[in-house]
Amino acid sequence: MFYNIIRVCIYPVIFLLCIFSGKKRKFFFRRFFQNLNFLDRNKEYIWIHCSSVGEINLSEGLIKKIKSIYLNKKILISTFTDTGYATGKKRYKDDSQIDIIYFPVDDYFQLKRIFKRINVDLLILVETEIWPNLIELSHKYSKILLVNGRISDRSFKRYLKIKGLMKPLLEKIDYFCMQSEKDKKRIISLGARDESVENIGNLKFDINFENYSFEDKENLKKQLKVNDRKILVAGSTRIGEDEILMSIYKKLENHLLIIVPRHLERVEGIKKMAFDLGLKAKLYPEDNKEISIDTDVIIVNKMGVLRKFYSIGDAAFVGGTLVDVGGHSLLEPLFYGKTPIFGPYLQNVKDISKEILNKKIGYKVSREEEFILALENIEKKEPFSEKIKDFFQKNRCVVQKVLDKIEKMI
Repeated sequence: MFYNIIRVCIYPVIFLLCIFSGKKRKFFFRRFFQNLNFLDRNKEYIWIHCSSVGEINLSEGLIKKIKSIYLNKKILISTFTDTGYATGKKRYKDDSQIDIIYFPVDDYFQLKRIFKRINVDLLILVETEIWPNLIELSHKYSKILLVNGRISDRSFKRYLKIKGLMKPLLEKIDYFCMQSEKDKKRIISLGARDESVENIGNLKFDINFENYSFEDKENLKKQLKVNDRKILVAGSTRIGEDEILMSIYKKLENHLLIIVPRHLERVEGIKKMAFDLGLKAKLYPEDNKEISIDTDVIIVNKMGVLRKFYSIGDAAFVGGTLVDVGGHSLLEPLFYGKTPIFGPYLQNVKDISKEILNKKIGYKVSREEEFILALENIEKKEPFSEKIKDFFQKNRCVVQKVLDKIEKMI
């Protein structure tokens, strides 16, 4: 296969990179030389491949349902990123029915090693994870189901250029559960069989969001020394957004800005940026005891707590939208009754953002003035609780539709 010839040519380059970079060495070692002896040869597996933290969270409701229905099967979760792996290990650490591995970067030999070791009954690809070796090998050993499929404008243009290579791969996937009618049409135009594709909606509506007690929320507010200030929570921020948010914050009165960056390695840089702008910034939880009522910016240096911060906010900004990333979950702040503010870059959340704007339960902004106006509107009006409740209600039950497909396949 041409794909694997290219990979073989790239391996010497990877080897050289690993010699000179400890970070890259650790990345590839974890994926190419991981211990797989713990995998159970005597059990049938449903393999769920997730790219990162987002897909791990997205799949939680589906995984719980599969566990409860297929008690005699084990679940193998593979994830590409370190943060995805860490999240999966933490969430399912006491669950003997679930095994978690690093995805071996589509290496043919490592994947074959996995398929030879365990009996895979079904491979579930979460979102549009098109890995040629994974699909080719899985087609020989098991059924393949793609769930929550989506194809962004950018990806669609790239895939069209290699349509001749895409078509044989897509034909090996047994069924596609796509997020929208547009996604359905796009995957068919790239070569998926018409009869194997269905638009069933977005799994994100079936995520099991945590509910926090009044006491939990009040305790967190006390730790943060909120007092009577309004709280602006900026979730999953990316490079280029934090300075915009701090600039906006300087024009507000009686507010506390809480930044929850998408990547934790950025927290020190964000803290320095705040000081350079003349703002008093603290890290949470490290500087918890030093947070005072005159702290301007709190930067969260902890994974898995964004939803709790959304729950205490008066307003919420969703990151990856003021810079060309494509956006993160707009549903998380909505679930906690917060009207989300987001920028113009919405490739990853295009359909959901359109529905939010149509129902007038969110604000799209491009300039600081628009952001401030949206904040003022949110803080003046009552939350759109009934509209938000109706929004979730109409879009639920996607997990059940996926389970119906799984039942027909295994």
